[in-house]
Amino acid sequence: MCHHVKGTATVPDSSIPADARGYEGFGGHIARTSAESTPWWAPEPKAPAGAPNIVVVLIDDMGYSDIGPFGSEIATPNLDRLAGTGYRLSNYHTTSVCSPARAALLTGLNPHRAGYGTVANSDPGFPGLRLELADDVLSLPEILRANGYATHAVGKWHLARDTNLAPGRTRDSWPLQRGFDTYYGSIEGMNSFFYPNALIADNSVVDIEEYPADYYVTDDITDRAVAQIKSLRAHDAGKPFFLYFAHIAMHGPHQAKPEDLAKYRGRYAEGWDEVRRNRFEAQKAAGFFAPDTAMAERNTEPGFDAPPWDELSDEEQQRYVRYQEVYAAMVDSIDQSVGRILDTLDELGEADNTIIVFTSDNGGTAEGGAAGTRSYFSQFVHGPVPQDWVRDVPLDEELIGTDKIGVHYPRGWGQASNTPFRFYKGQTFAGGVRVPFLISWPAGLQRPEGDSGLRKHYSYVTDITPTLLDLAGLRTPTHRHGRPAQERDGVSIAEVLRDATVPTPHSEQYAEFGGHRGFYRDGWKLLSLHTDPARVDDPQWQLFDVESDPAETTDVAHLFPEKVRELAAAWDRAAWYNTVFPLLNDRRAGGRRPDERRLAQPVKILAGTPPLERYRSSVLIQYRDFTIDVVTDEISDGTEGVLVAHGDPHGGYILYVEDGQLVFALNSYGRVARTSAPLPAGVVGVQLRATATETVRWNFVLAVTDTAGNTTDIATLDNQFQLVGMAPWTGISVGVDARGPVVWDLRERRGPFRFTGRLRSVTYTPGEVRVPAPVIREVEELAEVIAD
Repeated sequence: MCHHVKGTATVPDSSIPADARGYEGFGGHIARTSAESTPWWAPEPKAPAGAPNIVVVLIDDMGYSDIGPFGSEIATPNLDRLAGTGYRLSNYHTTSVCSPARAALLTGLNPHRAGYGTVANSDPGFPGLRLELADDVLSLPEILRANGYATHAVGKWHLARDTNLAPGRTRDSWPLQRGFDTYYGSIEGMNSFFYPNALIADNSVVDIEEYPADYYVTDDITDRAVAQIKSLRAHDAGKPFFLYFAHIAMHGPHQAKPEDLAKYRGRYAEGWDEVRRNRFEAQKAAGFFAPDTAMAERNTEPGFDAPPWDELSDEEQQRYVRYQEVYAAMVDSIDQSVGRILDTLDELGEADNTIIVFTSDNGGTAEGGAAGTRSYFSQFVHGPVPQDWVRDVPLDEELIGTDKIGVHYPRGWGQASNTPFRFYKGQTFAGGVRVPFLISWPAGLQRPEGDSGLRKHYSYVTDITPTLLDLAGLRTPTHRHGRPAQERDGVSIAEVLRDATVPTPHSEQYAEFGGHRGFYRDGWKLLSLHTDPARVDDPQWQLFDVESDPAETTDVAHLFPEKVRELAAAWDRAAWYNTVFPLLNDRRAGGRRPDERRLAQPVKILAGTPPLERYRSSVLIQYRDFTIDVVTDEISDGTEGVLVAHGDPHGGYILYVEDGQLVFALNSYGRVARTSAPLPAGVVGVQLRATATETVRWNFVLAVTDTAGNTTDIATLDNQFQLVGMAPWTGISVGVDARGPVVWDLRERRGPFRFTGRLRSVTYTPGEVRVPAPVIREVEELAEVIAD
């Protein structure tokens, strides 16, 4: 108890004057002098003796069969090492898209309860679609930090709305505000591997103009992860750590380092049908499935179908093989990254006492379409756009996988990724939600002799947090920021890992995304494939006995109508209990906050301003007329450089001066068009006017202003496809072409090409939106989902 000393007499602290302040909660003894007082220090959280380190490696868009321990031919020696000392969960399930999975993993809450019924690229305005973590949602790093852990995150985050990525916006759902001591990576749902549009260090954008020639984002975030571990150990030899390593791979745009790509040249000439068969045979041989288990036939539903490999032309086969070579090289790169983490733990002597989890956020994806694409962002543009819209710009096939373009494989390879299951990321069928899962802890989860480490028990992404806390023997705080914390939905499966004869503690689970539904209970799985917004609340149920038919090949709904009714009613109860309703069937009901309209107001960007955030930049130009006014001091002979640039090789535009010419170049998803004119004397202003059309095109006029204030049109560029959806990916920069180059020949010639004159400002004035609202809704909806 605190005391107050007056003269030589000690009296209770209650004698401290009532208006004294600052002594509340002090655990020592207070007197008038320090010699008569007893100091006290609030205890710091301390982990239990011997508490293990925890590493969670989360991959993006990796299918069930894409690693060696789950049947793949891709070289993954480091993951093989984890599987050799740990456990493989062959019946682990996740959500069908990314943000919901990440929220569920890091909180143990079902995704809609955590606020992530969809991806964090919009804001429909409903409780289950909040797309920001609520104040009463505890995260795994917050729990671990309260138990004395250091907490570090690298890689992809995607738990903050895109409107909250700009300066001045709330960071309540950013990593550091959710329990991590440090963070380095990409807050958005995807990124380029050679020139990310923006990287975040802790709470700030890394101010980088040009990436090094040998830059590759997987290596960069791995460097940061290794550095964080080493730095911690240099300062504190005993503090356990949590590393959340969320890879940006395997999300598109697919790009690989040349040395990794070389390993897989010619490896996939056999095609996706043979790869599926070989992977399934490997899975059965490993005991994942009984020898007589049926593999799902090739997807044939319109929009999901994958043609037989043998029916493709030689030209198609040759190109499609290249796409899969890139994918395999990227998986190989991830394995190398895991190896670097393992090597660091070995050097520190901590490998045995580290729990390592390796898994994916959802299944392999069909976003590349039937034919794949060499122009990743144009592939996103669906809906009632012009018939001549090109989703695969026919760029040189030698560029596939390089830094020059962004590609994605055809959905036939997506189905191979998801062997032996049906469908893909985004659907609630097994292809979308069953993914590989490895867990290893040599010191605490030693495999009994004769135990293969294979566990076939049903488990779900919400089980990761409670399982890790259970294994480490840690307690969960009851409150967050003074509010009672929401109750977790997940359960610990630690006993399943220790004893294969224990039944699964997770016996039922709902699923919902974009109208697709699912419900699992005791070996039965009820599913619906949503295709018609008008029937979002009228599911066409299919029923599968996934104990005997794990690939969901035979719909038995007509044989067990009572079971269908039972599980359908259970899904409905679970949906209300987990904040799933309302189901979105009308994009006009929400998608963006009304106050976002202010983002379309004119903006003046001063010279020296860092690149604008991607979403803020896109609102200024997409689907609409816009004017760019550049104000400079008088441009003299010999002055050159970039006035304004917006985008990167995946799509963008750039305005620059070179060799006495004023040049405007538009990169429409890899296809570059230019217009130019000699720069007159006495120019103090440059103007670019874009007029949009209903057919998602732009017409451009280039003009200059002289010292007398006269404006003269000097060049035009007509009938160009607009940049919409997720393009341009890199935001607006003034006076330089920062980060990814808009046009490669200019970057190779001049580098970022800083303007050598005096640039005063660049003003964007958005004009009328001319693309019809239904077209915009369809384009945006698909782009938001795929960019996850």
